Amino acid sequence: MDNKEIEIFISDDGTTEIEVRVERDTVWLNQYQISELFITDRTSIGRHISNIYRTNELNENATSAKIAQVRKEGNRTVTRQIGIYNLDVILSIGYKVHSERGR
Repeated sequence: MDNKEIEIFISDDGTTEIEVRVERDTVWLNQYQISELFITDRTSIGRHISNIYRTNELNENATSAKIAQVRKEGNRTVTRQIGIYNLDVILSIGYKVHSERGR
């Protein structure tokens, strides 16, 4: 396996397709991708992530990172820092959300 890869997750029913970043022997998703994975809203995912770190369930420095996302907005190019979360965080959220995919 290369150091960095992008895999495509497609749900069994074909309704969800998510680009999954694979790096440093784990997968990484942003909050929007996690919300798509578990079929819930992004604000709930953000709340779960905040609680995971607030209660020291996981170490934030070890399980999250920031990446630059560059997009075109009109005539200008905008760069934003987007939080991404590794498999440990994704699994922890999966145990907490009330979603069929979270079980």
